[in-house]
Amino acid sequence: MPFAPNFPVMLRTEDGVRIDAAHTPPTGQGASADVGIVVAHGFTGSWRERSARRIVHVLSRYGGVMAFDFRGHGRSGGETTVGDLEILDVEAAVRHARVIGYRRIGVVGFSMGAAVAVRHAGLRGGVDAVVAVSGPARWYYRGTRPMRQVHWAIERPFGRFAARVAKRTRIARGQWDPIPMPPYEAAGLISPTPLLIVHGDADAFFPLEHAEQLYAGAKEPKELWVEPGYGHAESAATPDLIRRIGKWLTTRLSA
Repeated sequence: MPFAPNFPVMLRTEDGVRIDAAHTPPTGQGASADVGIVVAHGFTGSWRERSARRIVHVLSRYGGVMAFDFRGHGRSGGETTVGDLEILDVEAAVRHARVIGYRRIGVVGFSMGAAVAVRHAGLRGGVDAVVAVSGPARWYYRGTRPMRQVHWAIERPFGRFAARVAKRTRIARGQWDPIPMPPYEAAGLISPTPLLIVHGDADAFFPLEHAEQLYAGAKEPKELWVEPGYGHAESAATPDLIRRIGKWLTTRLSA
């Protein structure tokens, strides 16, 4: 299946990091020219990966899409801070979407991108809807084997080397100082912007308690979708799920 055409964009964050991005104009017959959707990938991901491009292709039927690589990922500059300064990367993508003419902006984040989308909306604002898919509610979670492997990659020199070689992901050394506000607290600052939390009951990284904690921390308007059999983030997202997210965004962003 051919993907919708995209146009490369180079963004610059407030702290001077170069961000590799792409703009996909609306392709659907009913897509709104006023609606812009920013897609934020998960840890070690990229907008260039097939799973991410498939999601962008489906969402372009509902509005224009800005996809990008977080700092330290792919062809973007800098090093990843795994959810802290990445809110500046989302801000750069949102700002560009408004500059090119989109009046209503929604952000859809997956896994780490979900945490960043929630924190961006709560701490920076300026968006009209937020979707957090497979996101963590809090930091330092090690309750599953995949998350213990993620922490090994972040905290150990050889793990950071392996991430750089295998995934083109450059991870900043050292610990957070100060520790950034966790997503479940930032979720409480998003209202009155609509928030949709999507989580699978087969997520091997973050169990459902994370989605429930995010939902409990948020204020209305908010929704929680628990998806039976759904695993984790972009790789497990079906076209049907992305279409439902696109319809949810269209309804909220057209209001």
